[in-house]
Amino acid sequence: MVEETDVIVVGAGLSGLVAATEIADAGKRVMVVDQEGEQSLGGQAFWSFGGLFLVDSPEQRRLGIKDSYELAMQDWLGTAGFDRDEDFWPRQWAEAYVAFAAGEKRGWLRAMGHRFFPVVGWAERGGYDAMGHGNSVPRFHVTWGTGPGIVEPFERRAREAMKTGRLIFRFRHRVDALSVTNGTVDGVSGVVLAPDDAERGKSSSRNVVGDFALKAQAVIVASGGIGGNHELVRQNWPKRLGEPPKFMISGVPEHVDGRMIGITEKTGARLINRDRMWHYVEGIQNWNPIWPRHGIRILPGPSSM
Repeated sequence: MVEETDVIVVGAGLSGLVAATEIADAGKRVMVVDQEGEQSLGGQAFWSFGGLFLVDSPEQRRLGIKDSYELAMQDWLGTAGFDRDEDFWPRQWAEAYVAFAAGEKRGWLRAMGHRFFPVVGWAERGGYDAMGHGNSVPRFHVTWGTGPGIVEPFERRAREAMKTGRLIFRFRHRVDALSVTNGTVDGVSGVVLAPDDAERGKSSSRNVVGDFALKAQAVIVASGGIGGNHELVRQNWPKRLGEPPKFMISGVPEHVDGRMIGITEKTGARLINRDRMWHYVEGIQNWNPIWPRHGIRILPGPSSM
């Protein structure tokens, strides 16, 4: 028997949690499936420094930082360099997101109990004008509690929605295919992986103990990137940068494998700009690794190594 719900979200990282909690609060029934266990809830955001992009915030104004939607949009366009036909939707998203960051984003987060460190950082720093790459003013608002502090409000909201039955998690459920009916994606199917209590970030078992199929009115894929899959990184390596390195290290756990990107493409999704990868400068092997080939960065200020 195929289980049915209103919306399926593939991935229980921060994007998946945000989507699922907003959907549940709108009165819909949502099911979140993830190949990892509950201990990995929040995905890569948990490991982050917790910096969020805000524009013309009270924190900036308190420090005398002059910012605006117009300046932030100019910085964004200078960095993105939208120059391909396929950049139409990325530009629409950029304009909407910068407006969100200059508007309701801070209040929306604070209403959930989220708080920022009072000093604004200057990440992805550009030159000394607003015409080139990077931020021309500080916009990096660090969360109290860093990555776990970002995840916590959404995890709390998710657990509250679980009590009402509007949100259900299916951990250790690996999606292997999307189903399509009359041109619309309306479900997922895959295998159930054996329970594994490996700590967050550690590689987990891939032993299969069953299968599953789910149907819904809508499916959202929020499954993360490819940074843990070096073979896929090499396949997408920009030709302009020459041959990919023979040895790489990873800033993310092994399960950030990009599988769902390929599965979604096979179902008919159109991938764009796959040669424009963003890799943080995890420049040194971790002396005490959590995941395979674990890389870390050093922040000597003002820029990372």
